[in-house]
Amino acid sequence: MKQFFFSFLALTLFSISVIAQRADLVVKNGDKGLYLEHKVAAKESFFSVGRLYNVHPKHIASYNKLDMVKGLLIDQKLRIPLTDTNFTQKANSGTPVYYKTGSNISLEDISKENNNVTVANLKGWNNLSADNAKKDTKLIIGFLLSKEMPSITIKPKTSEPVARKEEKPVVTEPKVEEKPAEKTEAKPIEKPEEKPVVKVEEKRVVKTEEKTVTGGQGFFKSHFDQQVKKSPVTKDETVTAGIFKTTSGWQDEKYYILIDAVSPGTIVRIVNPANSKAVYAKVLGEMSGIRQNEGYNIRISNAAANVLQITEQDKFIVKVNY
Repeated sequence: MKQFFFSFLALTLFSISVIAQRADLVVKNGDKGLYLEHKVAAKESFFSVGRLYNVHPKHIASYNKLDMVKGLLIDQKLRIPLTDTNFTQKANSGTPVYYKTGSNISLEDISKENNNVTVANLKGWNNLSADNAKKDTKLIIGFLLSKEMPSITIKPKTSEPVARKEEKPVVTEPKVEEKPAEKTEAKPIEKPEEKPVVKVEEKRVVKTEEKTVTGGQGFFKSHFDQQVKKSPVTKDETVTAGIFKTTSGWQDEKYYILIDAVSPGTIVRIVNPANSKAVYAKVLGEMSGIRQNEGYNIRISNAAANVLQITEQDKFIVKVNY
């Protein structure tokens, strides 16, 4: 009976520790940018923490200046970087990441402290009408993109109430004024007043639908040009490549690459020799030490492969220079 009680107690404590890990995600700001703090639980590794936050395990190790070979310790605190791959401040869905105010503060100042997230998004996500927030308030400042954590979707407010207020005076005022005029004077007044209203509405609908979006070689092309000015290209190689999946790049044209012996943040030019199409990608981390990467020199994001018109799902050849 005692053994059963202690086993039950141990299981309960472990469950509480797991739930604590899944508490609200509160953003922190360091010299390397925005990050989350994770407290290591029993049986967790660089790989399990990486899956939880959608970050490559080697990137977590290098960000915290740790050796992956030595593993993690229970209750050890890790900094989890928020990047374009696992964090968005433009979409309305994902795991909410919060900012806790230390004092009364304006939304504009909160925006400056958190990657210049728009004040409009801060108001929409947190149902705010004022331009400031009170002390000890938790505000959503973005969303973590992870399949391992619960996700929510915040629907933007519609502008229906505003539209109705504008339409009512236009419809009701002429009716009230015209009815007595029709009875006492003449009925033909109705026809010339109704026609221009219909024409104005049709023109506005046509104008709002005429929008298109175009693409290019990637968000980081200008960064590559600046990089080359400071340090000329020294590597021009043909390598064996594979693909890794990410949600980034499909709309913002931010492409990424995994490659050994190149510092994270370096911009690399990738060319498909079959059609000479090129993209510019930022280095996220290294390849070595992971069994799935054996036989590959690099891996590129699926959005980058799509722009290069690469159809192979396994291995393919590309040229890289940096």
